[in-house]
Amino acid sequence: MSKKLEKEIVEAIKQVYDPEIPVNIYELGLIYEIDIQKDGNVEITMTLTSPFCPVAGSLPKEVAARASEVEGVKKANVELVFEPPWSMELMSEEAKLKLNLTGNFSA
Repeated sequence: MSKKLEKEIVEAIKQVYDPEIPVNIYELGLIYEIDIQKDGNVEITMTLTSPFCPVAGSLPKEVAARASEVEGVKKANVELVFEPPWSMELMSEEAKLKLNLTGNFSA
């Protein structure tokens, strides 16, 4: 059940976008961990592209709200961390393609 539930939580989180970047936060690599506990509570560890991100106050709340809407989730808590720091290497290939960040940049 937890793999199915985790997939549904991921799909819910993929509905959340950083307002400055046209890619969902999951594909951006901002979600570090999704811990589904036996009692139905979910602990999500996430970061932001920058500690000075203007949506630092609202984005974690939106992630918690989306995850809480998934059937089988009793409550979702989001912990915001900055270690390890986010980097573009954490982005999915899909996100890199959308942002035109693929290819060989070496001279």
